[in-house]
Amino acid sequence: MKTLAFMAALAVPGMAVAQDVGIGTGAVLRGLEKVSGEIADITLRSGEHATFGRLTIEMSQCRYPQGDPAGDAFAYLTILEADDETPRFAGWMIASSPALNALDHPRYDVWVMRCTTE
Repeated sequence: MKTLAFMAALAVPGMAVAQDVGIGTGAVLRGLEKVSGEIADITLRSGEHATFGRLTIEMSQCRYPQGDPAGDAFAYLTILEADDETPRFAGWMIASSPALNALDHPRYDVWVMRCTTE
C-alpha cells in the first residue's frame, strides 16, 4: 500500500487543502444489468479487467482517504462495450457520488463500492 498527498478542492472557490490518500491494490465494483435486474460484485486488482455482460471493465487505480479503505473510494475505470473500440466510460468514479461521473449506458450501471488493500 502506498500513500500520497494531493490537493483537494473544497467548496470554497480558490481554497484547497492537502489530504493524505492511500492507494489500494484493487477495488470492488458493483454492476447492474437493468433488463434482468442481475447484480454482480466485481473485484479487480489494479491493471486487471473483467467482463460484465457485454462490457469489459478495466480498473487502473483505486484511492481512498488514508486509514479508511472502505471510505470515500475513487477508482479510475475504462469501460468498453463488445465490438466497440471507443470507451463507453474512461475516468474517475467516486463511491460516495456515483452519479457525479457515471457510466452512461441504456442497459448497464457500474459503480465503485470500495478499495481493497490486499
